[in-house]
Amino acid sequence: MSELERKFFWWEPVGSQPRSDIRILAQAMSLGSFEDMRRLETVVGPHCLADVMLKAEPGWINERSLEFWRGRLQLASGRVIPEAPPRRSFDAEAF
Repeated sequence: MSELERKFFWWEPVGSQPRSDIRILAQAMSLGSFEDMRRLETVVGPHCLADVMLKAEPGWINERSLEFWRGRLQLASGRVIPEAPPRRSFDAEAF
């Protein structure tokens, strides 16, 4: 994970907590080259990558990458992955 974090994050983490493995994998899935993606499939595996897709927070995986991964991971893992990335929502009552 540290290799992926160095490659795909050029800013320091916010706060004192380190980035989660899911966050690091989501960034790699969104910004990686095709070679990076093939390596993720081989090293991490489709079931783990499908978990990342299902647990990703808004803004972690862009629509283009989601479409690419969605098709590959649904076929490889047999899991259903939503057609759109998660969106931010703001609860007006919370303000």
